Amino acid sequence: MIRNVLGSIVALLGAAAAVLSPFRDWYDGRLGRYYGVDDLFTGVTSAHPGVMGSILLPFLFAAVLAVVGVVLRFRPLVALAGVLVLGFTVLWMVRQGQATGSLTVAGDGSGLQPGVAGAAGGGVLLLLGAALMSGRGRGRRSAERPDRRERPYAAPGSADPDTWPPTREPGPSVQTSPWPEPEVDPYVGPGPGPGPRSGPPPGPPSGPPSGSPSGAPRDPDTEPTATYPVQDRPDESGRPPR
Repeated sequence: MIRNVLGSIVALLGAAAAVLSPFRDWYDGRLGRYYGVDDLFTGVTSAHPGVMGSILLPFLFAAVLAVVGVVLRFRPLVALAGVLVLGFTVLWMVRQGQATGSLTVAGDGSGLQPGVAGAAGGGVLLLLGAALMSGRGRGRRSAERPDRRERPYAAPGSADPDTWPPTREPGPSVQTSPWPEPEVDPYVGPGPGPGPRSGPPPGPPSGPPSGSPSGAPRDPDTEPTATYPVQDRPDESGRPPR
């Protein structure tokens, strides 16, 4: 946020300097707006073109690009404006040097003058402003994808969307029933023997014992005694009887 504000201010200052530079002296007391756009491609002449046909036109176009780039927070557009301003300034210096044979800086008002410095400085400020701006793409990506240091575990994949490490606890969409989730059996002892086990564990018989009426309690005193076969004792010789 701070970088965007600072870069926008610097870029707007550069655009203003570039637009105002043609209204100042460029060379030997001649205003920059007296140089036509055609002079930059065919050679410098002594003709005085109109304002919109002068070097002010590309600088004004670059300023519009810079303002749009600042509003949209689009760094390449601001950088393009800086390149245009610097490019036309350098191109003018080349054509002016070809027309006069050399470019000089003198204290008596001849040679290069403050208008050229204003145009070159405006282009540099535009490039500097584009470099300072953070743009809007990086902020959007940061909002959508936070830093990995703030998210130590990766998001679950499509095969297991409702669990999260390290506990692997189920998420809210696992339970689709409106009733409470079933509790897990806390028993962690050894499991049953080998082989699958189905059905409830064995327990005492639920029906009445055999030999007694349904629902009647058992009485050991009145209940008949069971008889068991008795084996004959062996004789004196130790042989069992036949």
